[in-house]
Amino acid sequence: MSAIDTRIDGQRPAGISLEEWTIRVDLAAAYRLVDRYGWSELAGNHISARVPGPEHHFLINPHGLLYDQITASSLVKIDCDGRIVGESHYPVNPAGFVIHSAIHMAQPHLTCVLHSHAPGGVAVSCMKEGLLPLSQHSLVLMGWLAYHDYEGVALNEDERTRIVRDLGECRLLILRNHGLLTVGESVGEAFVWMHRLEKACKWQISTLSAGRELNPLSDVVQKRSVEQGLAMFRKGGPYACGREWPSLQEELRRAGSDHWL
Repeated sequence: MSAIDTRIDGQRPAGISLEEWTIRVDLAAAYRLVDRYGWSELAGNHISARVPGPEHHFLINPHGLLYDQITASSLVKIDCDGRIVGESHYPVNPAGFVIHSAIHMAQPHLTCVLHSHAPGGVAVSCMKEGLLPLSQHSLVLMGWLAYHDYEGVALNEDERTRIVRDLGECRLLILRNHGLLTVGESVGEAFVWMHRLEKACKWQISTLSAGRELNPLSDVVQKRSVEQGLAMFRKGGPYACGREWPSLQEELRRAGSDHWL
């Protein structure tokens, strides 16, 4: 066990396995980082993570707490229908788990689902063209990106099948007229995907708002860039998403936000 793991284990409450506690610590850090990067919306939206084991249990934010108040201990364990498992001092918003549960149940290898209403992502989700092939930052993501049409507030469980269908094997989903969603086999992977996608969206907004003539890229260059992105970010690839996760957690510690444990 590494020094960091030993430190995490030393704060683990009784009755919670080390495997679950590690996921809790990662998920709580993700909530803190989402707030730190300006993607939070009071107590709205969710990041969910699968609890290791065969029970199909998940962790989600306690309804009413702001993202910068969430800790590993306060996260609520729920089943695939959004019902609380065990005891919790906080309620959850089961309607908010509709999108997440669809993906978790259809693709069990995906540990984390992150949904945001961040400014750049919402703006691009409202554009008919979606993410445009204007920059390297957007092009290298396009092979990983899918779209899901808006059907109203995600309260209808029938929408689950269409969300799963539209995501397919991608890791990034633009929810049209709504926001962004990313998935990963770890919390860190889902977070870094969101960081890359939100950045690409913000740069698109900045570029379009400049009001200057755009520099178009040829179809050949676009195709090559998309293929490069698929190779770069694949699992085991040179830029596989999630490698930055330990450093991002260290960023929280340096900022004095170590109390997310």
